[in-house]
Amino acid sequence: MKNVSELKKWYISNFKTFEASLNGGSKHPFHELRKTAIEEFESLNFPTIKDEEWKYTNVSPVLNYNFKVETPSSKISKDDVKKFLFDDEFTTLVFINGKFSAELSGTNKKTKDAIITNLSDAIKEHPELIEKHLGKYADYKENAFTALSTAFTNDGTFIYVEKGKIIENPVQILYLTDGASESAFAPRNLFVAEDNAQFKVVEIYAGLNSNVYFNNSITEIVAGESAVIEHVKIQDEALDSFHISNTQIVQERNSNVSSYNVNFGGKLVRNNINSRFNGTGGECTLNGLYLTKGEQLVDNHTMIDHAQPHCLSHELYKGILTEKSHGVFNGKIYVRPDAQKTNAFQENKNLLLSNDALINAKPQLEIFADDVKCTHGATVGRLDENALFYLRSRGIGEKEARATLIYAFASDVVHSIKITQVRDRLEEMLADKLL
Repeated sequence: MKNVSELKKWYISNFKTFEASLNGGSKHPFHELRKTAIEEFESLNFPTIKDEEWKYTNVSPVLNYNFKVETPSSKISKDDVKKFLFDDEFTTLVFINGKFSAELSGTNKKTKDAIITNLSDAIKEHPELIEKHLGKYADYKENAFTALSTAFTNDGTFIYVEKGKIIENPVQILYLTDGASESAFAPRNLFVAEDNAQFKVVEIYAGLNSNVYFNNSITEIVAGESAVIEHVKIQDEALDSFHISNTQIVQERNSNVSSYNVNFGGKLVRNNINSRFNGTGGECTLNGLYLTKGEQLVDNHTMIDHAQPHCLSHELYKGILTEKSHGVFNGKIYVRPDAQKTNAFQENKNLLLSNDALINAKPQLEIFADDVKCTHGATVGRLDENALFYLRSRGIGEKEARATLIYAFASDVVHSIKITQVRDRLEEMLADKLL
């Protein structure tokens, strides 16, 4: 591993170059947050396996590179992009190597009901909304990667839906990397639904080649009173890439947020997904699916903070691990003293398909209220040999029989997605990857 002190100096020196490249963006109020974040980064340490929250995830492979932060040029056609998108009718934003591409996107930006645009434009055009929300939920003062991503925030997606408005057409966001060897990107998303508003969004990360690169992303989701948000994140990047993400969800009274996290690619993937109930009567669903092979490491850390009474949470994460891959699930449900009548369900299930695959599962409940209904659990197993024998006795080949059983195990996570086009495509992707 490289000298960490020298690596930090590398990023700090690159911040000055990045600052100069903003073309006037350094004069916007948000840039003060960037400068504060780089100062915090200088004082923070990268996590190690001695830190309890990173006990099973050694980030030293990420720290072996001096990732470049400038945006490399690229030539991408609409045909290159189309295969990663779900429906031509969706509102579409495409980012190539971290930079918004108006030519490959299709969005009206500002409508009478909503703002759907790239973040760099939103910082200039909607400063009052950006100042109110951006950076207020993802804490960059305790995590070096979050501080680093905040400091180098340049572009991403901003969705704002006004009170009482319903956006029927889902939004699809594609972060596509092409030819960006040893480059780092900091995609930043801010999704806000005001009171009684509703929308659906799909966040896609993909790569066109096997180069080493690093996506260090942050997504902040704000659900106002009685708002409804469905969020799907699909990470299917190059197997030599790194992906660290921080998703923060804040829910007001009677809101309903469903967030689905699907991981197929990446050499080292760490997802931090936290949700907090700020009002009573809220409902939150956090579901996830991870398929790993080779020497992949996928680490999912979740936390649902029941800070208010009469809230409901569901969490189901499933993993399918082959070869020498490694999965981590660390899920916490935190019930505060005043959060009576909490109903929380958490479950993690894993299939190990080789002797060398490894899973570390740590479901947790921290309950400080006495009138609650909370359950959690984790299971680790192999394919049912009796079921496999039954299918083969009916004339189904071994490979197809195994794929059928694995698909049946994983499919309920995908089936709960309400966006039909996304659900159907994910089922196809899942079937393709299992055969």
